[in-house]
Amino acid sequence: MAKRIKGKCKYCGKEYTMSYMNKHLPFCEKRKEKLAGETKGRQCGYFELAIYPKYHREHWLFIEIRDTATLKDLDSFLRDIWLECCGHLSAFEIGGIRYESMPVNDPFWGEPVKSMNCKLKTVLEKGMTIDYEYDFGSATELMITVVNSRTGRQGKEKLTILSRNNPHVYMCDECGKKPAVCICAECIYEGYGLLCEDCAKDHECGEEMLMDLCNSPRMGVCGYEGSEIYPDQFMADPELEKDEGV
Repeated sequence: MAKRIKGKCKYCGKEYTMSYMNKHLPFCEKRKEKLAGETKGRQCGYFELAIYPKYHREHWLFIEIRDTATLKDLDSFLRDIWLECCGHLSAFEIGGIRYESMPVNDPFWGEPVKSMNCKLKTVLEKGMTIDYEYDFGSATELMITVVNSRTGRQGKEKLTILSRNNPHVYMCDECGKKPAVCICAECIYEGYGLLCEDCAKDHECGEEMLMDLCNSPRMGVCGYEGSEIYPDQFMADPELEKDEGV
């Protein structure tokens, strides 16, 4: 699979890998200009989060979220952009405390869990990294790092995407010559199953096992075929395109 994939900065449109985007965002001139003009109005706190799969970084997100938003708000966003397929349970692990989407405390089994209905400013701090898990059966595990925090004008949206990796271009696992267009839900568990249009026609597992590729670490798992809300390709601000005459 693709490595060190790049993504666009929301404010200037420049493309960087995840590590360079992390360095770029605090110093992006377009971003600094925009924030400098947001001095009037009600102020609030924001956390900047880097989000990526636990065991690799082929997919990644940088977002900014209001500190009065809740873990439930963050959970809903992750489901909407990367994860939601069958309404599975999910959980955050923060400082040894587990916050679940549907917490059930059994005094005779396991550690106590808490609800996600708590504000981020009560559980997050700059510099910490927390765990997140969606679907306790066929789990997708993520890491979330609080890379920065700031105070600024309270906007209409609780959450803003700052950058997202571009869609991957995968080569077919069977012929190795053409770009893949789908993935086999059976073969994925054996570490392969990416198929081009031609190889998909004769794939031994059958057409019913084939799913569309998508820009998500959950691609191919439990029937997941992508977000119905967010397009796979993240774009810079429309204002940037106007300034550059695009």
